[in-house]
Amino acid sequence: MGYHHSRIVDGPFDKVVEATVAALAAEGFGVLTEIDVKATMKKKIDVEMKPYRILGACNPKMAYEAIKLEKRIGTMLPCNVLVFETDDGRVEVAAVDPVASMQGIGNPELGEVAGRVRDMLNRAIDAVKVEG
Repeated sequence: MGYHHSRIVDGPFDKVVEATVAALAAEGFGVLTEIDVKATMKKKIDVEMKPYRILGACNPKMAYEAIKLEKRIGTMLPCNVLVFETDDGRVEVAAVDPVASMQGIGNPELGEVAGRVRDMLNRAIDAVKVEG
């Protein structure tokens, strides 16, 4: 079992980020955090790298269900979604597989919620498209 779902998306990096946020919204996710890893690495350790953005996506209804089942699940929220430039200059979008990341918790009810979240994230990633 893998730990993520990903695909290559045609388009400029910033447009792919915008399209990813829109696709997540269509599945009920908001982006709570956005980390520009490229800028952070340059500022903190003076390292140049290709564009790499981490989007902290949250579906409030699903998060609430998970929190009711497992109070400490917040240590694994929000769901991380990546948009990054590959070595060959293409743009990849990837989302965590919440089922894989929550296996160690051992709560079958939480596993069911994680499965629904995984399906929603996968649909969002598969729907990312840059127009034009």
